[in-house]
Amino acid sequence: MANLQTIQSKYRALMGADSLPASVIDSAMRQSGAPQPGGSEIGARTTPENRIKYLYRVMWVDPDVRQAILDIREMDRLDPRVKRIHGRTSRAAVKGGLKIKTSSDNKRLIALWNQFERRLQLDKMEKLESHMRGLMMEGNLPLQWVINAGNRVGAAIRMPADTLLPRVTPTGIFADPTQAYDQYDVATGVKLATFALWQLTMVRLTPDNYDDMGSLGRPYMDSARTVWRKLMMTEEDLVIRRRERAPLRTAHFLEGATTDELADYRAQIEDDQKEITTNYYSNKKGSVQAVQGDANLDQIADVVHLLDTFFSGAPAPKGLFGYTEGLARDILEDIKQDFFDELDAMQDTAAQAYEMGFRLDLMLAGINPDNFDFEIRFAERRTETPNQAADRALKLQAMAASRQTVWETAGLNPSRELEQRSAEAKSTAPYPDPEGDQTGGNPSPGTPRVSITPGNRPKGESATSIST
Repeated sequence: MANLQTIQSKYRALMGADSLPASVIDSAMRQSGAPQPGGSEIGARTTPENRIKYLYRVMWVDPDVRQAILDIREMDRLDPRVKRIHGRTSRAAVKGGLKIKTSSDNKRLIALWNQFERRLQLDKMEKLESHMRGLMMEGNLPLQWVINAGNRVGAAIRMPADTLLPRVTPTGIFADPTQAYDQYDVATGVKLATFALWQLTMVRLTPDNYDDMGSLGRPYMDSARTVWRKLMMTEEDLVIRRRERAPLRTAHFLEGATTDELADYRAQIEDDQKEITTNYYSNKKGSVQAVQGDANLDQIADVVHLLDTFFSGAPAPKGLFGYTEGLARDILEDIKQDFFDELDAMQDTAAQAYEMGFRLDLMLAGINPDNFDFEIRFAERRTETPNQAADRALKLQAMAASRQTVWETAGLNPSRELEQRSAEAKSTAPYPDPEGDQTGGNPSPGTPRVSITPGNRPKGESATSIST
């Protein structure tokens, strides 16, 4: 095991941390997986198999992880179902963008986050969708933080996870935070770069052990790879069977015909069939008998079974991805809940990486992030529809909850809403009221009143009404 004091001293030197508070160093050390100073941790975090694998895996990327990623990329390229799963899920997860959840009094922190978000282009849905799609397909989201000339985080670059190797000890912690990850050229085996722990943040999707820093995540559709191969093979066999056995055929019987006569007859008949001839003539005793095609082509229960098994590994049932046959609308609404739960889990995983980048940016600005209570998260939690979120926000308003809580529940950014309301009031009122509603103070006389009618909706949901 690497010496804890050595790791701490290297991390301090790396971050220029002699002038930073101890809480910042402790927070950074937790990300390295190192045991806590003065703690009582004993034993090994890794399994015996991983301990041996880490000893041998010192000059090459994990072949199992790389093969899984290559398989998922092939599935996404060849199968429109897989492409739709990745595309629709990633778009739904990042809808609404990122936001910082903190007190509205932390105006400086909110301003720094807004600058960080714009500088890193995290306000663009295309970039967030690319990150989320990479997290699903690779099971890992490694983000490289690029420091600009102003000594601030200037860019967040998503790196290919299948080219990265965590440099961990057999116990599953980083041996040296200044050399946490290596990147290899898998074509030549040449080491391309080495990343410090602060320079590259990697969040993992369902790793075998979260506390084992060498255990990488798994692609979302990883367990469906074998079923996908069987499904594609079965569907190809189904098409071949229909092509070979579905058409109507005819059997011709010519009694006493020689081989040459039979060959001439066959050549003539097959030549006539090119002109869609349906009548046959013979000057010998014979007959033509129709042979029906395969009557069991509609029996595709094996394909349906494989399809159901394949979609059991998807974030949502197959009904949400186009296979709605026999699916009632009310059942479809119920199974959406499982889909939203999966989206929320992926949102939390990805948001963790952006929060680490923002913490690094604050430290570079000389600000201790532990002095603030904040959280980076996606604006729209998918466990609720927009109508449900608005309904819950109105109920909280009726309960006299704070305006910030109401806006956050509705999926709005409180700081931006306050700025917009203040700007609107100043643009319309020649003498704006500093204690009015535009600054988040007491509600103005014209504020709508919200009333709730319990039990006025299906499944026990309440209805809300607004009156002025």
